[in-house]
Amino acid sequence: MSDATITAVPLSEKPRLLHAATEGFPFRDGVLTVGGIPLDRLAARVGHTPFYAYDRALLSRRVAELRRHLPDAISLHYAMKANPMPAVVDHMAREVDGIDVASGRELRVALDAGTDPHEISFAGPGKQAGELAMAIASGVLINVESPTELATIARLADELGLAARIAIRVNPDFELKSSGMKMGGGPKQFGIDAEQVPALLPGIVAPLVFEGFHIFSGSQNLRAEAVVEAQTKALELAVRLAAHAPGPVRMLNIGGGFGIPYFPGEPRFDLAAVGVHLHGLVDEAKRLLPEAELVVELGRYLVGEAGVYVSRVIDRKVSRGQVFLVVDGGLHHHLSASGNFGQVIRKNYPVVIGTRAVDDPRETASVVGPLCTPLDLLADRMDLAQADVGDLVVVFQSGAYGLTASPGDFLSHPAAVEVLV
Repeated sequence: MSDATITAVPLSEKPRLLHAATEGFPFRDGVLTVGGIPLDRLAARVGHTPFYAYDRALLSRRVAELRRHLPDAISLHYAMKANPMPAVVDHMAREVDGIDVASGRELRVALDAGTDPHEISFAGPGKQAGELAMAIASGVLINVESPTELATIARLADELGLAARIAIRVNPDFELKSSGMKMGGGPKQFGIDAEQVPALLPGIVAPLVFEGFHIFSGSQNLRAEAVVEAQTKALELAVRLAAHAPGPVRMLNIGGGFGIPYFPGEPRFDLAAVGVHLHGLVDEAKRLLPEAELVVELGRYLVGEAGVYVSRVIDRKVSRGQVFLVVDGGLHHHLSASGNFGQVIRKNYPVVIGTRAVDDPRETASVVGPLCTPLDLLADRMDLAQADVGDLVVVFQSGAYGLTASPGDFLSHPAAVEVLV
């Protein structure tokens, strides 16, 4: 390390605790491990940087944690839009009770994973006719987003000579408070407004088969009390709408919304509190909607903390006293970590130098990618172990909305690799 302008932070001043997100990826002999594999060895095994690595043991551990807290009567579904990597979906299909897809391509991946079509649901406000035909032919449940879509499903089912399983996706008359993304309440492109649903329900006749309601009001919420309130209101709304339904409610998807902490000071989601509430809600649902299966649909909460994004330092430079670590990855692979995927004020994801010991000399540095834009920023003036060309930079909380949520072809740089270990 030859930058004369850089002063290492004394050991006594170094932070003793890393972000909680690093707990699943311990350092051993000065190197971060993923699934028990030292990072430098994993990089050699992958044969390419940048890459995403997902830890199957952490995925299973999160599902097991949910099983401990949620009632047995709750069906746990994986929203695979959070991470549609086929190997991840294949693993999750064996861990959860169902898969929720958001496109025809995702539907093919879910079916290829061996998921029972009866336990697959298909949501999305702009399903193409070909995708709807795929869903009908596959026998999956279609969450209907509009009266037009309902008519298209009926026509296609009639042409195919098949019944079409449907649930009405309801845009509720409430929102999930403090939600990172609000997907219900007010004017929304998602679902059918709650006040319009009663007039629509009597027209659901063969070849349509009514099964229930999908009420999803928001995502990425760290306040258990807000999720509890939304779940309670979802059941109340479903009960009101059931009075107009053409048959019994056999499925009620009350959404998810469970968040994970990305930034300093954010609390962990209180799963235990939500579990206690759901035990009571299940009892209430049995009384009011006796034939209904209650579904909790989660994506980010299941996979977000089980993944890391790894890139290699290809240059180290100092500009007017500020250290820049230039890496071979960036926003084209990990848009959310760059702060350009919904952040109003940019904050750093948890980042470490994976090939430097935690107690190595430290410095304040920015991690930037190879793209010709100042937006290509993975870490802005963070406290990091001093790094040099060849070191590996790790971005945590990268298991959800990573590669497939990013503009991979932007500036035509090489694609990232994904591995499940």
